[in-house]
Amino acid sequence: MDVYRTPDERFADLPGWHHEPRYLESEGLRIHHVDVGSGDPIVLFHGEPTWSYLYRKMIGPLADAGNRVIAYDHAGFGRSDKPTDRDWYSYDRHSAIADDVLDQLQVTKATVVVQDWGGPIGLRWAVEHADRVDRIVIMNTGLFTGRVSRGFLAWRDFAEKNPDLPVGTIVGGGTATDVPADVIAAYDAPFPTAGSKAGAAQFPLIVPVDESAAGAAVMARVADELSRWNKPALLAFSDSDPVFPHPRSGQAFIDLMPTVDDQVTITGAAHFLQEDRGEHIADEIIAWMGS
Repeated sequence: MDVYRTPDERFADLPGWHHEPRYLESEGLRIHHVDVGSGDPIVLFHGEPTWSYLYRKMIGPLADAGNRVIAYDHAGFGRSDKPTDRDWYSYDRHSAIADDVLDQLQVTKATVVVQDWGGPIGLRWAVEHADRVDRIVIMNTGLFTGRVSRGFLAWRDFAEKNPDLPVGTIVGGGTATDVPADVIAAYDAPFPTAGSKAGAAQFPLIVPVDESAAGAAVMARVADELSRWNKPALLAFSDSDPVFPHPRSGQAFIDLMPTVDDQVTITGAAHFLQEDRGEHIADEIIAWMGS
């Protein structure tokens, strides 16, 4: 298997990022993670085409509030190793790595925070390890069981036609605020070659767009488990995300899950709401956990 490992110098002096890299092995790959603070863990699952850097505005405040904060990079993203064969990537493989990483980190009593593709992966981990999860936070995501939005289909079409994705430009285009050039460069940092972007290019294409597609049945099972979820859950969806439109994307989880009856609207934010309003979201989570 051909694997690309992004040179360390690509990650030097990233704005707002001061975490020493930590690594563990999974599926024969080196997987990067952040692990800071102490207390019960909050696990932050990133999505497409980002990495744990997306949570930089939240990690510090959540840790300062008395929590252990974990954010790992999916295989193919961030400082994790990147298989260059797009066919290597699948929902099941990403989920298997999540299982292994969080087993090795001995995560229990967790608060699971998910966004974008972090939703299907993180929510699957949560329902399959419910005895190790105390609560979940769901942001700008969905479970793909065969029906997707027009906004997503447009994004999928773009990704299929442009495998050498302009990652930083995509992140900047998915925010409601102006993203500084050095932050755009930080999102580009893991991906200096077309081959290094195989995982990012493939993520949109492994979303099941009909009920018979790979992954649809598993996500339907995750949804079924969430319909019986009896632990606290917080929904926080932004007001201007074309991929997961507000308010109906959050309403889908309200209709599904018995322990939620409302969603927090993150105003002035688009798809990458952590980039737009990360500090505010951290405050919302801290207040909710305290209540």
